[in-house]
Amino acid sequence: MIDKPFSESCVQNRDPILAVLRKCFADRRHVLEIGSGTGQHAVYFAPELPHLVWQTADVPQHHAGIRAWLADAALPNVLPPLALDANDTAWHGGRYDAVFSANTLHIMSWPEVALFFAGVGEVLEPGGVLAVYGPFNYKGAFTSESNARFDAWLKARDPASGVRDFEAVDALARARGLVLQQDLAMPANNRMLVWRRMA
Repeated sequence: MIDKPFSESCVQNRDPILAVLRKCFADRRHVLEIGSGTGQHAVYFAPELPHLVWQTADVPQHHAGIRAWLADAALPNVLPPLALDANDTAWHGGRYDAVFSANTLHIMSWPEVALFFAGVGEVLEPGGVLAVYGPFNYKGAFTSESNARFDAWLKARDPASGVRDFEAVDALARARGLVLQQDLAMPANNRMLVWRRMA
């Protein structure tokens, strides 16, 4: 039996995220979570949003941990994880009316961020909603000292990673037919960006 992985940040951010998802996913039915990580968000959000079918997804090395959380929770509206790597188009065959991703864009390389939005453009139905949580820079500047330190830590670990510029990310989204609906301040100097696919 695998020990369930644990993320303290998931515990800290889950209620503020849930408050946003209750509104922006209120009329949604089938959500793809890109980067389910430990699986903690899925098992916390799904019982609070019972109208949603929650599809977990991540790179295969995280699947055992996600499955451990799902097995303990035994929730009827959470699906086992899909293998999802931004560099692979295998996941582009699905169709969803919502996509959620937390704390992923800053650990991807910039080409992978572009592939993330290309994939979302493929799987998100017209009228579908994309909600992305994490830290962002604005006009090339950090919004806090803690985000600057976090960026330095990320780059020391992987030079291709880092806190992304909102304007560049929004340009990728717009190129895929996604129009920004909300840019919300969240705790710990994070943001929740919500786009809707118009076509």
